[in-house]
Amino acid sequence: MKLHATNTKQYQTITAYDDDGVELNAKRFESSLIVLPELAPMPWSVDQFDQLSIEHFEQIAATLPDVVILGTGKKQRFVHPKLIGSLTSQHKGVECMDNQAACRTYNILMAEGRKVALALIMEVK
Repeated sequence: MKLHATNTKQYQTITAYDDDGVELNAKRFESSLIVLPELAPMPWSVDQFDQLSIEHFEQIAATLPDVVILGTGKKQRFVHPKLIGSLTSQHKGVECMDNQAACRTYNILMAEGRKVALALIMEVK
């Protein structure tokens, strides 16, 4: 799905997505990554939802977001609370949703000026 352009060109904006990847400012990515509005996308070493570990969420916590949108792949899944302890201890919210909903939500929060982190799991088949 292609998304409409906004006045947020200076930020990392999701410009399209499909089942196999996302476009950030028209550049395609097909592997898991962490996206923040003002930083270049960061690789995220998660190939499957079941591989998530405390360390993966510590990597996100180190970026100091206000809220985390976790894209769990093609379907919505929920993480165990013990995995996100590094974020909840900082009083940071974590919302789990499928990747397409996560992309849309990220763009909305980013356009509102929120310090949002988008963590997308692109499942390797």
